[in-house]
Amino acid sequence: MSVLGAIGGGLEEAFFMFWETLWALILGFGLSGVVQAFVSRGQMERVLGRPGVRTLGKATFLGMVSSSCSYAAAAMAKSLFQKGANFTAAMVFMIASTNLVIELGIILALLIGWQFTASEFVGGVLMIGLFALVSRFVFPTALVEAARERLRSGDSERSAHVEHLRDVSAPDDHAADRVPFAVRVRTLAGWSDAASYTMADITMLRREMVIGFGVAGFLAVLVPDAVWGHVFITGHGFWTALENAIVGPFIAIISFVCSIGNVPLAAALWKGGISFGGVVAFIFADLITLPLLVIYRKYYGTRMMLRILGSFWLVMSAGGLLVELLFQAVGVVPTTRPTQIAPERFALDYTSVLNVIFLIAFAGLYYLHRNRARFGGGTGYAIDPVCGMQVETSSAPARAVHDGTAYYFCSDGCHDRFGRQPERFAGPKSGGPEGMTEVVTDTTAVALDPVCGMSVKMADAAARRTRDGHDFYFCSAGCAEHFDREPAGRAHGHIAG
Repeated sequence: MSVLGAIGGGLEEAFFMFWETLWALILGFGLSGVVQAFVSRGQMERVLGRPGVRTLGKATFLGMVSSSCSYAAAAMAKSLFQKGANFTAAMVFMIASTNLVIELGIILALLIGWQFTASEFVGGVLMIGLFALVSRFVFPTALVEAARERLRSGDSERSAHVEHLRDVSAPDDHAADRVPFAVRVRTLAGWSDAASYTMADITMLRREMVIGFGVAGFLAVLVPDAVWGHVFITGHGFWTALENAIVGPFIAIISFVCSIGNVPLAAALWKGGISFGGVVAFIFADLITLPLLVIYRKYYGTRMMLRILGSFWLVMSAGGLLVELLFQAVGVVPTTRPTQIAPERFALDYTSVLNVIFLIAFAGLYYLHRNRARFGGGTGYAIDPVCGMQVETSSAPARAVHDGTAYYFCSDGCHDRFGRQPERFAGPKSGGPEGMTEVVTDTTAVALDPVCGMSVKMADAAARRTRDGHDFYFCSAGCAEHFDREPAGRAHGHIAG
């Protein structure tokens, strides 16, 4: 095969993998956006503070309804832990958000079979249980509290124009309780915010998906099955399953690909000969890729990073192995492997029909996203100017003011990149509908929320309205929505002395 032929074959395979899963990607990201728009981040901090089975259950659920991006999950887990959440619960949240999400299950079913979808949910629960057990012995209280203090002291060392938002999400939580889900879900504002979450997640994960599909396409076309036979042993029963489950996470560590991007890679590995449990362990291990290990070291220190790596690797390998043994016992482990992962050409089949239908739906989501200000959306949200993720201003992990404008970030990493090159990121990309950025003239002034009466730091206000030449500041999007419905009866807010 010529060089050009190899490149063309790899790109073609990558494209048809993407085509095979396009409708599912739109569906998964769309559903994720809906859930994120209607579940307040402030609720998470209130319910994850105490250790126990109920707390771990809540952490699992909240992870399932969050963004599937591994980097976003790591940043949110760090923020929750920093603000008082139990460490084990924060890690469980991170595991659930990357392994128990709808879009991952759909893509797995389409590319390599429903058994892998089932394995992710069964194995995810097993892995969470194993981690809850292991964490008792691996993460002593003194080390955990030292890591929490490290995060908090890091905040206090930041310069005056860069602020992390502390203890701001609780008011937003109460406001969300005052606006019932049944009311919010019937508004175009709510759905435009959901559409913006969808677009932001796609923007944030586009690099992962391009790399994942691209690398998988070339692996499927260019790497002979014999090569995989030297990496993963075969034909030795239990020892094969054990070795593959241990090596699977190592492949994930050095692949640099996480989130949805590692699913096409998993398909290529399955085609190449890795065991069922090895594939499952590989997919689980998107939380210990090298870039994320660097982030853990920065957040928690070297000792904690190494313990996170060791405990995650252990429970991920054990989870993959246990799932394979369990599925073998009930006879649902696939007995054949695909000769090809994706079709070789376009065809008028259900995939093409669904792709067309969901592309039309995607156009509708894009329209809602582009016109969110017109529909009343965007209040209380901002777009991270670095990665493009949508964040709640009241619970964003980091914030900076540049040239009088406030910017909000999904993580310290994005904040630090912005700090190094603010002129690069503080352009039109970070703008958008009203409420996406915020002009700040006095970062210390305080106003009273005219709806709930709470004192609100004007620079940190979740929303702002102007009526009859007067500015009103709100602790949350919920209070702003109440004000919009009854402005005349609520216009008594003033600057606090």
